[in-house]
Amino acid sequence: MEYDTELQRHPVALTIAGSDSGAGAGLQADLKTFAAHGVYGCSVVTLVTAQSTQAVDAVEIMPATLISQQLTTVYSDFLVGAIKTGALGSAEVIHAVAEFLQQHNAANLVIDPVMISKHGHRLIDPDAVAVLQRELMPLARVVTPNLSEAAVLADIAALSGRNEMLAAAERIARSGCGAVVIKGGHSDADPLDLLWDNGAASWLTGPRIATTSTHGTGCTFSAAIAANLVKGLTLPAAVTAAKRYISGAIEHAQTFGRGINPVNHFWQSMPRFGAVTDQSA
Repeated sequence: MEYDTELQRHPVALTIAGSDSGAGAGLQADLKTFAAHGVYGCSVVTLVTAQSTQAVDAVEIMPATLISQQLTTVYSDFLVGAIKTGALGSAEVIHAVAEFLQQHNAANLVIDPVMISKHGHRLIDPDAVAVLQRELMPLARVVTPNLSEAAVLADIAALSGRNEMLAAAERIARSGCGAVVIKGGHSDADPLDLLWDNGAASWLTGPRIATTSTHGTGCTFSAAIAANLVKGLTLPAAVTAAKRYISGAIEHAQTFGRGINPVNHFWQSMPRFGAVTDQSA
């Protein structure tokens, strides 16, 4: 399809992910993150959850045919500059997504291999992990697992330090993906993230923020990488900027529910929701 120069001037990112009715994670978090970065966001719904800050009460995976139709419709109209995948649910869905993206030579694919929610609810069938590794990950510019997800993808018992993270990143990269970011926020020590890009390792450090408002951090971080890639940043710059963004989003989080609360995606323009502005001017 030919795109005119007007379309090319406006950045678009696509999230292929599950819906979180509490809006802290999933495609809702992705769309908020895209908007906060000045990038227009489109969405393809892979599964629907009945979810709050306290629990995931139900999950319904969308038919693969409907997901393929959503993709076809989006690509028939929008010039997509980056794609971010989240919870995909089943092997059938992963196959459909991988087949479509391969056919369309999709660039800047950021895979967040969501396996388990913050509440401990499984969001991918166990037999789907192999399909993810075999069919979707080779298409990725970067894969962004947390420590537990990286252990599964690398077939390592557990990751507890730099050496294990390096070994896991190298194994994951063998799937054919361009790069790997292992997110260390779930460790007991200060959060340490690893960027493994074509055999070169870079470490991203930062202080641990004392908070329980961490719902959607993985989704948000990965979506920020995708948004930065749309805007033309190199991968190392996109990851570094995303690290700064998620740190600020965690630091400026507020309490909206009774459980694990979401981050503030708009902290740079709206440090606090509900603040009263002066209407007298």
